[in-house]
This record gives sequence, structure tokens and C-alpha cells, in this order.
Amino acid sequence: MWLINSSIGRKVVMSVTGIALILFLTFHCCMNIVALFSGKAYNMICELLGANWYALVATLGLAALAVIHIVYAFILTAQNRTARGNSRYDVATTVNPGKVEWASKNMLVLGIIICLGLLLHLFNFWYNMMFAELMGFSAGHLPSDGFAFIIDTFQNPVFSVLYIIWLAAIWFHLTHGFWSAMQTLGWSGKTWLCRWKWIGGIYVTLLMLGFLVVVLAFWFGCAPSLCCGGCC
Repeated sequence: MWLINSSIGRKVVMSVTGIALILFLTFHCCMNIVALFSGKAYNMICELLGANWYALVATLGLAALAVIHIVYAFILTAQNRTARGNSRYDVATTVNPGKVEWASKNMLVLGIIICLGLLLHLFNFWYNMMFAELMGFSAGHLPSDGFAFIIDTFQNPVFSVLYIIWLAAIWFHLTHGFWSAMQTLGWSGKTWLCRWKWIGGIYVTLLMLGFLVVVLAFWFGCAPSLCCGGCC
């Protein structure tokens, strides 16, 4: 099958899974912003997305997308290193010949940081919430009390700093990956490549700022939802 056996096919898979993950991040960001204003509303969403069959199916699907994206990233990186020596990522130089973006040369390092951050995030939230509900144990709060886990996590300075580093790595990764995916899928030419870079840069920056605001607001205790212990 060409999607598996050919280099172009693997890049298409990387692009499609990458776009799907960006869409999930968009939903996740919107959900997190709710926590800024209402702990009750956030916990209602958490309860809706608890250990229900549809949430489990969605989680498995999301996990599959992430695993496929990561595995293909390592395969493509290995191929590019073999073909180009020290070059780590296949990048386009249509707009700026001879100029290679920093992110494109360090996608593997960024990917490793993102994977480590993902493991931390899964431990802080998924393990304590959905997994705890499935296994029938409590990690200090009710599994559906996502608001309490947000407070515990981001009021810990170490976790907050690690999350900020993680968000920075995701920003670098996505600002390159966004336009690269569009190019791989054939949705950009000489004119649209520049446009996709601008669109992707703005969109990803706003997305990461949304996550960052939540981290900082809970770290410094200035989230509006904290005014009445999360009951606002």
C-alpha cells in the first residue's frame, strides 16, 4: 500500500494525522478556557467526557492518531538522515531558497520534548480521571473533578514550568508542521505557501496562547473561576 510503503504516502499520513491532532488541540483549548470562568461548567464537560463508551472510542481513536503520527515521524526522520546526512527534515525552499527554518531542522528534538510532555499530561489528567474511573480508584479527587486536578497541577511551579516548555515545543512544531502539511496535500502553490505560513503561524500562536493563559492564570491564582472555589 502506497500510504505505508512510499515516502510520499508516509508524508500524507503524517499530514492528515497532524491536522486531526490540531483540531483536537483546538477543542481541548476551548475546553480549558471554560475552566478559567467556571469550575462547575468545566466539570460538567469532564463528566460528559468521562469513562463513557463514546469517550473511550474517541480516546482510542486519538491515541491511534498520535501513535501513527509519532511512528511515521521517526520513520521519515530516519529516511531523511539516510538520504541527506545531517538533514533532519524534508523542508521546502520554494519561498526562501537555501534558508531552512530552525524548527524544520529540529523536529526530532521537538517531537521528543512533545512526547515527554504528553506523558506528563496523561499522568496528571487522563490517569487520574478516565483511567481512575475505569479502574475504580481515586487519586485524591473524584475522577470527574477535572477542575481540582487543574488547580493541583498548575499551582505546582515545577509542573507549570514544564507545561510552558511543552507548549513552546508544540508551537515550534506546529508552526512548521501546519504549512508543511498543506504543501504535502497539494493545497499550496508558490502564492499560497506564504499565505499558509501566515495563517498557520497566527492560528497556532492563538491556540498556544489559549493554553498558556490557563497555565499562568491557575499558577498565579488569578483565574476568575477561583473566586468562589470554582463555583463561579
